[in-house]
Amino acid sequence: MLLGKKRKLGRRVEDIKIGENLKLTEKIEDKDLLLYLGLTNDSNPLYIQHDFASQTAFEKPVVPNIMLTGILTSAISKYIPGPGSYITSQQLNFLKPVYHYATVDFTLEVIEVDIVHNSVIVQVEGIDEQGVIVVQGQITANPPRTIE
Repeated sequence: MLLGKKRKLGRRVEDIKIGENLKLTEKIEDKDLLLYLGLTNDSNPLYIQHDFASQTAFEKPVVPNIMLTGILTSAISKYIPGPGSYITSQQLNFLKPVYHYATVDFTLEVIEVDIVHNSVIVQVEGIDEQGVIVVQGQITANPPRTIE
C-alpha cells in the first residue's frame, strides 16, 4: 500500500548526456555521525571517541567512509539519474580521512551513457576545505525504466 502522492521517476537513459554534472556541499555534523552509528550498530571507537582516536595515527575521530559513500549514492538516487535508479557498481578510493565537522564539496559528472544496457557511469569526487581530494571514483547506475 502506497501512502501519499506518487513520486516522479528520474530521467530515462535516453535523456541523460555525457558531461552533465552536479555539485553539492555537505558539512558532517555530530547528528549525522550519531545517526549512522545508531543505525548500523557500528561501535568502532575511532569514529566517535576522542581519547581513543588520539592514540591512533589519525589523532582525532574520523568520519566512516561508508557515510561518504552514502552521500554520493544519495545524490545518484536524487539527481543523476534520479528516483528509481539502481546502482549496480561503485569503485571508490578514500584518499584522505575526513574528520568531524568537515565540509566536503562533491562533484558528480556523467562520463558514459549506454542506452543499450540502460546504464550511466558517473565520475565522483569529494574535496575537503583544504582543497584536498578525499574520495574519488565511479558509480554505475541503471536509470529508471517505465513499464509500458
